Formats: sequence, structure tokens, C-alpha cells
Amino acid sequence: EVQLVESGGGLVHPGASLRLSCAASGFSFESSDMSWVRQAPGEGPEWISAIASGGVVTYYDDSVKGRFAVSRDNAKKLLYLQMNSLRPDDTAVYYCARGWGPYGSRGQGTQVTVSS
Repeated sequence: EVQLVESGGGLVHPGASLRLSCAASGFSFESSDMSWVRQAPGEGPEWISAIASGGVVTYYDDSVKGRFAVSRDNAKKLLYLQMNSLRPDDTAVYYCARGWGPYGSRGQGTQVTVSS
């Protein structure tokens, strides 16, 4: 059974940083591309980042490019999202998802709220 558990969210001020983590189990993490998807209140899911299985090829949506960085530790089966220069419009529930794109299995999500 695919299990993904996100952590690291919280309430921060604009300009702050957070690092999200996603612990994976139940599938071959080291062979799987992985994505980050977020969903703001009243909005549909937004695919913001992805990383290929080998950790070299990455994708960023324009809304986060230059501010967020995705990485992974295949030995520990962990996926990360370093988020810098956070803005109020980054407020959302953040999910990690298996695969390249927004449609794979997701975890329960972690809330990120950016507010002054």
C-alpha cells in the first residue's frame, strides 16, 4: 500500500522559509518520480514541482520558480520541498504525490499559512 506522510507546514510571516518533508513507504520510492501539489481554499489542485527518480531532473511551476527547491533522499525514502520568500498566495494544503504530475497517490497534506 502506497503511504505518503507530509510534515513541516505551519503559520509563517511573508518572507519566511519552511521545509516540507514527505516520508514514503509501500512502493519503490527510488524508482518513482515524485511531485508536490498544493490546493488553496476554494481552488483546484496546482502542480508546483516534481523531481525525477534520480534526483537530477526537476520541474517548477512559474509561480514558485526561483523560490522553491525540490530534493530527495532515496536512501531514506524522503522527499523535500524547501520554500523560501513565502508569500500570502502560497497559503494552501501541500501534498506530495507519486509520479510526474498532479494525479498520483497523495498523502494527507500539510497546511502552510502565510500571513502577517
